[in-house]
Amino acid sequence: MTANISRRRAGFAALACSILAGPVLAALASEPALAHAHLQSAIPPVEGTVEAAPAAVTLTFSEALEPRFSSIEVKDAAGKRVDDAKPHGEAGDAKRFSVGIGKLPPGLYTVDWHATSVDTHRTEGSFHFTVK
Repeated sequence: MTANISRRRAGFAALACSILAGPVLAALASEPALAHAHLQSAIPPVEGTVEAAPAAVTLTFSEALEPRFSSIEVKDAAGKRVDDAKPHGEAGDAKRFSVGIGKLPPGLYTVDWHATSVDTHRTEGSFHFTVK
């Protein structure tokens, strides 16, 4: 009889733990991923049109970046790289990252980026802009 009571208590304890842990685990799973560097804005603007080509493409992220492990590439419509291949962080703002570009003729350009936040989480994306 004592063994039977022990098994019932153990079963009750397991049930209580699963009932209490369920909502906690569900809440954690539904939380958005934190500490990932997400693109917040760009110059030139994402999917935007500019009258003249800017001297650089500058991206602003939601988190500080690790520049050594982040990149920006700008390509023309033929897929040829048109940036200076020297992406860099912006002085005084660890969330901004830029790459210089030469004088661009009118056309559609693609920006491919990879961002590694200072806590090593990596995100990536791509967008277009048009020079009139």
